[in-house]
Amino acid sequence: MKQDESTQWTIAEVAKASNVSSRTLRHYQQRGLLEPAWTGHNGYRYYGQPELLRLQRILLLRELGLGLETIGEVLDGQTDTLEALAVHRKWLLAERDRLDRMSRTVDATMSALRQGDTMSAENIFKDFDNNPYEAEARELWGDTVVDESKNRHAAMSPTQKQAFMDEAEAATTAMLECLNAGLPADDARTQAAVGLHHQWILYSWTPDKASYTGLGRMYVDDPRFKAFYDKYDERLAAYLRDAMAVYAERNLA
Repeated sequence: MKQDESTQWTIAEVAKASNVSSRTLRHYQQRGLLEPAWTGHNGYRYYGQPELLRLQRILLLRELGLGLETIGEVLDGQTDTLEALAVHRKWLLAERDRLDRMSRTVDATMSALRQGDTMSAENIFKDFDNNPYEAEARELWGDTVVDESKNRHAAMSPTQKQAFMDEAEAATTAMLECLNAGLPADDARTQAAVGLHHQWILYSWTPDKASYTGLGRMYVDDPRFKAFYDKYDERLAAYLRDAMAVYAERNLA
């Protein structure tokens, strides 16, 4: 239905106001992220205030570094625009605070250099949230996967972060129970336990068959991961690897 002309904008007007090209707006439509309010007989797209507000949310999430697939998942889970904007604002403030902390560390570094002082390694890297596995992850799975994973975690609320830890523990406990029960890697109960592990991984990224299988191999091949799982049981890393391979073959593309 055609809207009141005072509350509608052409695609060109939206592109100018938002600094987003018309091509990008059409791409968002193709990806199912942003449908126009209506399309004229001449094929021109028109947008109302609800569409502009949705575009604002898309751009906010892009600023946070999320990919389009992840943005779609976030938007699909949000039905109340005001509530969603409140969440996005909280994320932006958290990111502002993180950058403020990093800025203070850089200021301290500059001050120390001017005065000829020596800083401890701990203070040099204070508030820089570095992951010791990040470089390897980028080599294995690429920058896009790692960047989206980092931004998903940065966007988590305290409740979501606790749920992330709880699900990791639940998956490990379930796998241990299957291992101690002598169940093979392809047993239905074992596969259900691996399903918990897979759901936990989805908090961070969405692996395909090859990458999920490769992650399982890493749990055995990388001494750090192997030590983490084998502290529960020296057989656990290899058991999880085998079970993940079966799960990937059966369930992932």
